[in-house]
Amino acid sequence: MNKLFTKEVSRVLLGIVLVFAMAPICAHAQNSGSLTVWSFTNELRDMINNYYKQAHSKVKVTFAMTSLTDQAYQKKLDPLLASGKKAPDVFALEAQIVRKYVESGQLLELTDVYMANRSKLMQYTVDVGTYNGRVYALSFQATPGAMFYRRSLAKKYLGTDDPKTVQTYFADINKFLDTAKLLKTKSNGVCVMVTSHGDLLAPYLSGRSSPWVVNGKIVIDPMMERYMDMAKTFTEANYHAHAWLWSDGWYAGMRGELKDYSGKDVEVFAYFLPTWGLDFVLKANAPATAGDWAMIPGPLPYSQGGTWLAAWKNTPNPAAAKEMIRYFTTDDDFMELYARSSGDLVSNQTVVDRIKGSYAEPFLGGQNHYAEFAEMAKNVNGKLFQGTDQEIEGLFVYAVNTFVYEGKTMKDALAQFTTEAEKLIKK
Repeated sequence: MNKLFTKEVSRVLLGIVLVFAMAPICAHAQNSGSLTVWSFTNELRDMINNYYKQAHSKVKVTFAMTSLTDQAYQKKLDPLLASGKKAPDVFALEAQIVRKYVESGQLLELTDVYMANRSKLMQYTVDVGTYNGRVYALSFQATPGAMFYRRSLAKKYLGTDDPKTVQTYFADINKFLDTAKLLKTKSNGVCVMVTSHGDLLAPYLSGRSSPWVVNGKIVIDPMMERYMDMAKTFTEANYHAHAWLWSDGWYAGMRGELKDYSGKDVEVFAYFLPTWGLDFVLKANAPATAGDWAMIPGPLPYSQGGTWLAAWKNTPNPAAAKEMIRYFTTDDDFMELYARSSGDLVSNQTVVDRIKGSYAEPFLGGQNHYAEFAEMAKNVNGKLFQGTDQEIEGLFVYAVNTFVYEGKTMKDALAQFTTEAEKLIKK
């Protein structure tokens, strides 16, 4: 059958499904008035146009989008919130900035929305939006991270590409390090574990027991010292490819096209990526490798990225604002339709449990990625998120680099980091 014809038929059928499926959703109270909604991607815009408006026809929605690049979104939003005038009624918040606003005192409380739906929401997504026992932001998605590995390389050096067996080689950090050495030895230095030690920062951050700031003081969790040791070991032993995140070399490794400084081929065994990394990173940049990937939890549970929704505390239409957030983050009917059409792992566990058995991802050799991610999400700790994370982690990465590349001792690098970070949190 012609692919274009098939795609068009699928689109029409989805439209028919939406018409009928939206009928019960419309039974919810129809709020009236208007809402101004801001986001940093077109994702929320499409959700409004394709779903929300059909269920809330009496609400006029004005949507605006601003990129996160160079903090443009924050620079546009912050002055309006500070002034208490003309801020958007509802706005999206990316994972790295959500706690800044949750802790700001400028958001409409959503605890009642959470309490009415708490039995079905993934806890880590709620914890991220909770401050002093009150909920101020909720997410429609969960973004746990996985370790994606090349099946062909696993067969070549580990003797199997079966995810359950491969996971035994990466069950904890010590086994992860042992396997990095094994790959280098068996491949005569051709196969590296990852492209850079930076690939592993998110898992180590999520592996902490303590957040960065406790009682106004910087806390360096032992896991971050272990990360520094790992970064130095991986660099000195050439367990990584010295190709940094988002660089040309990082992408080349996905395609099996990476070469070292002397022009020799380099095989990259794995990438650490969250849910969205499958579609928007691996599939988008390495289509020719389809079928040669699989995913496992790896040594540490973690999450990366994600979008939370919040409302301005002075919104002139708080009922409509809350209803929009309730609809996008808790409504079973909407979330199932959205999950099935987008493939996104939604934060509604009831919906996830209902649909997770129906997936088989060809890019991953038929593996059910949805069910795998659903299990991984259960182990993510959302209580580690804080409003100063982005800036503090920038200082930490600098400290790591002085330790790995400039000869500073770990003690001196961390002392400098602590001094700078404590200045930051006292501003």
